[in-house]
Amino acid sequence: MASSILVTGGAGFIGTHTVVQLLNQGFKVTIIDNLDNSVEEAVHRVRDLVGLDISRNLQFHLGDIRNKQDLEKLFSQAKFDAVIHFAGLKAVGESMVHPFRYFDNNLIGSITLYQVMAEYNCKKLVFSSSATVYGQPKKIPCVEDFELKAMNPYGRTKVFTLLPLNMFYLLLFLEEIARDIHTADPEWKIILLRYFNPVGAHESGKLGEDPIGIPNNLMPYIQQVAVGRLPELNVYGHDYPTKDGTAVRDYIHVIDLADGHVAALKKLFMKEDTGCFACNLGTGQGTSVLEMVTAFEKASGKVHLHLTMSIFCTAAHYVSLTNYCFQKIPIKFCPRRPGDATEVYASTDKAAIELNWKAKYGIEEMCRDQWNWARQNPWGYKKPPTN
Repeated sequence: MASSILVTGGAGFIGTHTVVQLLNQGFKVTIIDNLDNSVEEAVHRVRDLVGLDISRNLQFHLGDIRNKQDLEKLFSQAKFDAVIHFAGLKAVGESMVHPFRYFDNNLIGSITLYQVMAEYNCKKLVFSSSATVYGQPKKIPCVEDFELKAMNPYGRTKVFTLLPLNMFYLLLFLEEIARDIHTADPEWKIILLRYFNPVGAHESGKLGEDPIGIPNNLMPYIQQVAVGRLPELNVYGHDYPTKDGTAVRDYIHVIDLADGHVAALKKLFMKEDTGCFACNLGTGQGTSVLEMVTAFEKASGKVHLHLTMSIFCTAAHYVSLTNYCFQKIPIKFCPRRPGDATEVYASTDKAAIELNWKAKYGIEEMCRDQWNWARQNPWGYKKPPTN
């Protein structure tokens, strides 16, 4: 009998791609999502991609994990063998401006989910954490046993939030909460996946990242400039101590990331005592912002043109060379954003050993699939404006 999996936040970018992989591998999937940063159209496209027969194994419920009644109604109607927990906000910049919103969504929602899971004896959890927990690492690549120093509220809701309360501090760790749950009840099996920078899209071009408003992440920002929705790409920080002055990240194809979640889920169903542990999902390679822009230009056909003009002045006996660079994706350099690290990429050894998982796709495939999604869906899941 197929295992039944609850996917919180399953209508989102990473969630939909993971649901496709789960369904294609024979799992029954139920999505709960409040559509705060996603649309139900994405779920319809998941059904189309997997086909009529397989799509019968997919259920969608509009609900909010912060609402215990929503979760209890769901758990009372079906027995779930495991949960993949994606639900939460994720924009670093926004988390600096609206920290309480992040504490509410990412912290309170998770605690409520864990309580209901315990009540209904569902004790297998894949938690979608983040490389943000590493903050500004003292050395790279990032290894899972590093001391965690998240630099912004998004990261702190993944690791801790420190709240003043009458001279006392309430120290809440989302990852530590998971460990405490397992310590108190060893029947729990929990894998904490610290993924790096997900990009790309489904190869069909039917699923992709469709943020609301101006994108917070690099690749959807680039694609919106490429299709003409935004005038230029804002590059935050060009004075980092890196090879081209821009920040370096470990970009991972969303399909590789989805497969990593499936691999973690399968680990939970093994008879061995999985316990509770953290695992990185990344490629182990760092790529700068400008390198990513160049790769996307190549994939989309929007390539830099470099022209050189020579001006000879015989009277002064000198040659003046003027270089002109016409960028198809115009760039505006901006100051660094608070909370952004200089260089972050993963150590992937543990994922290879524990999950038998390794990223398969490189930057070229990421940009190819991202552009395919953008080309087919210049306005994302929305209809283009009529005016």
